[in-house]
Amino acid sequence: MPGSPEIYRVSAYNTAKQSENKMHDDTVAKRFGFSGGLVPGVEILAYMMHVPVAKWGHDFLERGRIDGRFVKPVYDGELTDVIGEVQGEQLAIRIESRGQLCATGSASLLGAAETVSLNGFPDTPAVATRAPVDANSYTLGKWLGTAPRTWDAAALKDYLAEVREVDPIYATNGLVHPGVLQRIMNQVLVQNAILGPWIHVGSNMQLLAAAKIGDVLAARAKVTANYEKKGHRFVELDAVVVANGKTPVARCQHIAIYQPREQAAA
Repeated sequence: MPGSPEIYRVSAYNTAKQSENKMHDDTVAKRFGFSGGLVPGVEILAYMMHVPVAKWGHDFLERGRIDGRFVKPVYDGELTDVIGEVQGEQLAIRIESRGQLCATGSASLLGAAETVSLNGFPDTPAVATRAPVDANSYTLGKWLGTAPRTWDAAALKDYLAEVREVDPIYATNGLVHPGVLQRIMNQVLVQNAILGPWIHVGSNMQLLAAAKIGDVLAARAKVTANYEKKGHRFVELDAVVVANGKTPVARCQHIAIYQPREQAAA
C-alpha cells in the first residue's frame, strides 16, 4: 500500500443484539447516552484485521501484532471505513464512520514467530455457577478461564458472514479468523460473572500461530488491573488463547469497562 492509504469499506453489523450484554440493545444503549446499540468492539477489531491480512497474508496470522482502541461507537448498518497507512515498518489503522473517528490502532509483523510458555498460564476453568458481578469477580491477580469450544467449518462460515469478511484466505486454507480469538477474550469476562451492560474499550494481540478449523480453543487469563476512572470500573486482562490444550495461538491484553458510570451509580 505504498504512497496512498488502503481503504476497506464494510457495512457494520451488530452481531450482539440478542446477547446478554444489553449495551448492544438500542433501548438500553440510549439510556447510556448512545444513539443505539453498539457494534461490539471485537467486531470492530475484526474489521481492522482485514487490512494487515491483505498486506501480509498468512504470515500475519502466525506472527502479526495488532492493537485497537475504540473511541466512539459504530452502529448497525453504518458504512464504515477501515483506513490503513504505512508508517515505517507498521500500519497505522483507523476506523471512520459518520464522518467521525471511531477507532485507532496499528499492526506490524514480527521478524520471527514469538514463543509463549504455558507454564506461566495455568489451565483455569470458567466458574461452575456465575454470580452477579461484584468486587470479587475480577480481583487483581485472579486467574480466569473459558470453556473450550471447537470451531468447525460451519461456525467459521457463520463468523465470516457476521464480520463481513471477504478475504478467501480463511475458507480456502481452513483457518480461523483471528477475530474469533477476540470473541474468546470477551468470554473470559462473560463466563465468570453475570454482567450488566458493559463495554470493550481496547485490545492488543500478538498472534503466535494460525488457528485451524477443528481446533478446540480456550483462554487462560490473569487480571492485571482493576480500577475506577471517571466513575467507570475497568478491568484489564493478560491472556493466552490456546488450541487443543497445548498450542498458544495468541497473547492478548484486553481492556473493558465492566461497570459503566451510570450503572455504578444506580
